[in-house]
Amino acid sequence: SQRTWVEKTFCKRECILYLSCACGRSEHWHIQMGVARAEPGSTEKWHPYKHTEQRATDAYGTIEFQGGPHPSKAQYIRLSSLDTRQENHWGLDLPKLLITVHGGLLNFDLQPKLKRVFRKGLLKAARTTGAWIVTNGTNTGVTRHVGDAISDRTTKARNKVVAIGIAPWGIVENKEDLLGRDIVVPYHCVSSTKTNTSVLNSDHSYFLLADNGTVGKYGGEILFRKKFEKYIAQQKICIANDFRGHGVPVICVVLEGGANTIRSVLEYVTDTPPVPVVVCDGSGRAADLLAFAHKYTMDDGTMAESLRDQLILTIQRTFLYTQEQAEKLFIELMLCVKKKELITVFRMGDREESKDIDLAILTALLKGTTANAIDQLNLALTWDRVDIARSHIFVYGQEWPEGALEVAMMDALINDRVDFVKLLLENGVSMHTFLTIPRLEDLYNSRQGPSNTLRYLVRDVRKHVPSNYRYTLLDIGSVLQLLMGGGFRAYYCRKRFRQKYQALKQTGTTVGNIVTSIPHLMNTRQVEELFPYPFHDLMIWAVLMKRQKMALFMWQHGEEALAKALLAGKLYSAMAHEADQDDLEIELSQEFRAYSDEFLNLALELLEHCYKIDDDYTQQLLTYELKNFSEQTCLGLAVIANHRLFIAHTCCQVLLNDLWIGGLRMRKNTSLKVILGIVFPPYIFKLDFKSKEELQLMPQTMEEHLDELEDAASMADISISSFSEDQDYNMQDDMADPNSMTNQVSPVKENGTIGGDGDSPDGLDSTLFAQMPFRKKKSPLRMGKRVYEFYNAPITKFWAHAIGYMVFLVLFCYVILDRIKEVPNWAEIYIMAFMITMGFEKIRQVIVSEPVKASMKLRVYISQLWNILDTAGIALFLIGMVLRFIPATLIDAQLIYTMDIVFWNIRVLEILSVNKYLGPYVKIIAKLLRDMVYFLAILFVAVTSFGLIRQTIHFQKEDVSWNLRLRNVWYYPYWMIYGELFADEIDPCEEEEDCSIYAAWLGPLCMFVFLLVANILMVNLLIARFNATFVRNNANSKEIWMFQRYGLILQYEMRPILPPPFIIITHIYLALKYIKRRCKGKRNFHDNGL
Repeated sequence: SQRTWVEKTFCKRECILYLSCACGRSEHWHIQMGVARAEPGSTEKWHPYKHTEQRATDAYGTIEFQGGPHPSKAQYIRLSSLDTRQENHWGLDLPKLLITVHGGLLNFDLQPKLKRVFRKGLLKAARTTGAWIVTNGTNTGVTRHVGDAISDRTTKARNKVVAIGIAPWGIVENKEDLLGRDIVVPYHCVSSTKTNTSVLNSDHSYFLLADNGTVGKYGGEILFRKKFEKYIAQQKICIANDFRGHGVPVICVVLEGGANTIRSVLEYVTDTPPVPVVVCDGSGRAADLLAFAHKYTMDDGTMAESLRDQLILTIQRTFLYTQEQAEKLFIELMLCVKKKELITVFRMGDREESKDIDLAILTALLKGTTANAIDQLNLALTWDRVDIARSHIFVYGQEWPEGALEVAMMDALINDRVDFVKLLLENGVSMHTFLTIPRLEDLYNSRQGPSNTLRYLVRDVRKHVPSNYRYTLLDIGSVLQLLMGGGFRAYYCRKRFRQKYQALKQTGTTVGNIVTSIPHLMNTRQVEELFPYPFHDLMIWAVLMKRQKMALFMWQHGEEALAKALLAGKLYSAMAHEADQDDLEIELSQEFRAYSDEFLNLALELLEHCYKIDDDYTQQLLTYELKNFSEQTCLGLAVIANHRLFIAHTCCQVLLNDLWIGGLRMRKNTSLKVILGIVFPPYIFKLDFKSKEELQLMPQTMEEHLDELEDAASMADISISSFSEDQDYNMQDDMADPNSMTNQVSPVKENGTIGGDGDSPDGLDSTLFAQMPFRKKKSPLRMGKRVYEFYNAPITKFWAHAIGYMVFLVLFCYVILDRIKEVPNWAEIYIMAFMITMGFEKIRQVIVSEPVKASMKLRVYISQLWNILDTAGIALFLIGMVLRFIPATLIDAQLIYTMDIVFWNIRVLEILSVNKYLGPYVKIIAKLLRDMVYFLAILFVAVTSFGLIRQTIHFQKEDVSWNLRLRNVWYYPYWMIYGELFADEIDPCEEEEDCSIYAAWLGPLCMFVFLLVANILMVNLLIARFNATFVRNNANSKEIWMFQRYGLILQYEMRPILPPPFIIITHIYLALKYIKRRCKGKRNFHDNGL
């Protein structure tokens, strides 16, 4: 069907009347083909229009150029020079620029420097703009220089350049070899001695062989080439998002050339619309004549008499013309330079013009067209040439229509033009007013750019997505929450944003014109409030669309660079995980992980830079609560992103150490001193504490901050005058001592908060933040404050809970070792109280956790292994506790208690994990257990296989219960792994002379294979795996421990002071305080996203 279509669409031309020396073929050919002969004495002149006819083309296919290290290929087709149907036979995308090169047909030499600049500039112009290069296709003259420019590059770069040769069919050497339909033809680029034929240039990728019925004559391709260029210029190219704008720009480049080249230039500059021309001065002949006339012609189009005579004489000598011929060509030359604005001369010696020729080509297009600044900007954007836009479009005094630059910004974002985005920002585009809901949704729904996994992610959060579904920001918010996990709440899913989003939708405004209607619906401030941090939103867009360069650019702009880097790293790593789960291309997940590592490294470098400048401010930077990041802190984001190196950084560890010891000031024997303070409370007053100013710098939980606000409010009500006097006194002291001047830590102005009326009163979450003011002057703490800070320090809570837990564990051991009585003793009652109150504490932890939805709260809770063990232990104990009050099931309760204590013995490992020496080993043990689980799955196959064979052979005639049979399948093989071979049962016929067991010999043989595989192969494989895991994790075990330590410290920071069972007092206190706040009308002003 393809062949039929080609032959119906494209034609060749054949001579139908023989006139001597007209079409170029011999008389014998005409006689052989049966062509009619003209009447004798006829004066009729042969003409292609009249004396040829169209027939289906008989030459098209692929040329393989021979002679190089690797044969290069090109598509070709023979077609009529009068054909007006320019169908895209090869399926090429439209060019963004058409460069037509004219010049000498015969070979000529260029200056080495000019040759180098021409080759480099022409290829750069074609490659960066997506241009087509059009030549006459033969391996002579200017076409050879163009081919050399293309061949200078690598194969990959060369394939990106589309070079089309439009050559006359009649002058192609060995054209008979090209005859055939859809064939592959080997072609040698070796010129013969024939003067009227030329070989094709091997560096072109496509050939249009124009046939006007002649042989051995040039000129048949001129008309076809002109129509071809006109046709391409009329095609509308896509600017952005499938919108077709202006036509394809065309420019002519002149290198050397003869008289016909000057006539071609004249046709270009006088055409409608005119075509700009770039002339390479110094290349010889026609190009030098045009450059000379362009330079010395006056504004009125005349030339000095002496220069005129000199130019005519030069024409005579150059082309060997007579005086009359030279004057005619001079007139044509002057007509060319009358359109001086359309001709750009590229001179090597001129500083203005001695740049690359690609700049001359592109600037000539901008000067030679009548397009306004907007169209010129679209051209530069289409070509991806920000240098042209910067130097020739964004000039001083340029005025832009309202909204024009915003449209250009949209095109730059969609087409991933990072440099243009930067240029537009430099020239006044405000992202706060640019970014609107429809524009952001258009960006997410753009089909341009690299392939990404957004459609798979949307399907994970929204079922039954149709093929033409348009993503909304609500979908994007759900995707963000899916990728971030835990209690992260995206801005697009919050109540406030959803209300504004639905309000805009309910106005009946369509997506297409909502951009223009938003300013009428909302004022400028309300529009900016939709996206208060536009670079943050655009960075998320770039990350989800896998546009790394754009994401890095957006990261560099706007606020909260540290948090944005951590967020981007987490999103990329989550997308890599999703790509692995969906079995997408391996390269895709590898790219995501590489991008994630790049952002996480940036976050670490930025932290190191800030820490070197000011460690105090850096610690506050880590603990600011970020509104635009789901009220997370940088520390929390680093944990979510699993950035171990970040948490292990000195700055984070110093901060965690301060959090761990709270208001205490200790260096050595901290644990011993805290235990002494717990056991002997008067010892607390012997300990050192931080000053008031230092405590103000320390991070706090939301609960602590609200308590301080309430205390401060009550104190203000009691005594305002004394407070004022004290302030005046302190101000005088500060002004007297310059070293004690008040240093204000300004709150985060853009994306941070230090807490306030809008904070959640019951938000005992993982968010930490710092108080604002602090002084260098140190004030000691009061006695009551010292006691409070001691018992509220995480290290005190830890040892209090650890001591309480050890008491519980000892009593639990006592209970299970002693026989359970019908009436519980005091130890068992204590254990029951411990378990019940601990269950209440677990419920409280679920309720106050960050996520809003109950299902997400439970998911976050069970994501911690210790929580699963605690829940299982409490549930098992409660079952045993119910059974122990039933006299008939006391023994069952005893058994359940015995099994339950295993969970609580394992729980001791969490206490040991606090130690910097034992903690890393606990983490390594967890890794080894994970490896062992995979190994057990393989071992189960081997044990089951041998156990079935052994059980079947050894007990063929014994009638035993199914329970015993199934038990023996795994019982004996399992103990054989540890060396218990059951030697007396290896051979069931050993003691019997006449063995009645069929195939008894098979049992020992299978046992031999099993022991070989299980004891030698698999056990050693497990040991090797353990060794590899230990070596790998031991190298960074300290980093892993430091990372896990953050969660442990935060856990005890939020945990009540009293351990179970006394923790019930704290629960009652918190419940009463909550009721008190509700009665006072202090409701949640925090946006929970509901």
